[in-house]
Amino acid sequence: MARPSDIIADARQQNVIDRFAPASAKPYFKLARLDRPIGTWLLLWPGLWAVALAAPTASLPDFQLIVLFFLGAFVMRGAGCTFNDIVDRDFDGRVERTRARPIPSGQVTVTQSLIWMVALGLIGLVILLQMNRFAVTVGAASLVLVAIYPFVKRVTYWPQAWLGLTFNWGALLGWAAVTGTIAEPALWLYVAGLFWTLGYDTIYAHQDKEDDALIGVKSTALRLGAQTRPWLFGFFATAIAGYAMAGHAAGLGTAFYVGCALGAGQLVWQAARVRLDQPEDCLAKFHSNTLFGWILFAAIIAGKYW
Repeated sequence: MARPSDIIADARQQNVIDRFAPASAKPYFKLARLDRPIGTWLLLWPGLWAVALAAPTASLPDFQLIVLFFLGAFVMRGAGCTFNDIVDRDFDGRVERTRARPIPSGQVTVTQSLIWMVALGLIGLVILLQMNRFAVTVGAASLVLVAIYPFVKRVTYWPQAWLGLTFNWGALLGWAAVTGTIAEPALWLYVAGLFWTLGYDTIYAHQDKEDDALIGVKSTALRLGAQTRPWLFGFFATAIAGYAMAGHAAGLGTAFYVGCALGAGQLVWQAARVRLDQPEDCLAKFHSNTLFGWILFAAIIAGKYW
């Protein structure tokens, strides 16, 4: 059992890794964020939505692709987060929420982290190669976004926009994996996801705004400040409009729009109720986006049938 001081600030106190993982493996699992799976879900959802959206009418999403995207999200998020931690190791040691991460706390070296990152990347490549040739090309292209992301917060107050471009790449990959092309519904899904990410990651960034201001890291939380709430409504409204356009372009039925309205209600609740000066509440609202993912996934499947 982990001591409370060993648990990274934004991980749940009863997470599986800190409770049950072998001590020697814990730092590597934490580099891959297995103690904080919410980010894996947020990376996974655009891919699952796209696989469901591209499925033939009155058909369930391809189960094999669902499994591949699920596994791929875990290993590729792990590789991306390990790279991010290597690049940000000096910043992380100066931020209260991140100073317990494996590299700044001295649990693993940079060399060990690089080896772990490469191993995860190779597993991800094996998973990607199970898809069609066009999807492999689309998936490989995402590495450019991943490589640039850790450096964006050094030069702009909008790193959350770059994260949106990166985390929603699965919308393009999922459609490509099913159809071998990229079409209008996938593009709408991708743009909508960008604004969804702008919303939820701005909420997340409010946890670190004081430390970020001190060490010179930029974020939308710092840029928008006291005006964040109306911007959240704008981000989420644009996202819902984009998801509705994706459903329209894919010819979904009325049931999809009912589900989309429910999803809109969940996002409105986040924007209206989040307490931006309370890190615990920001984290709770951030976590609630898993529910939004399930709502939209169910809406897409329902829209295929009815």
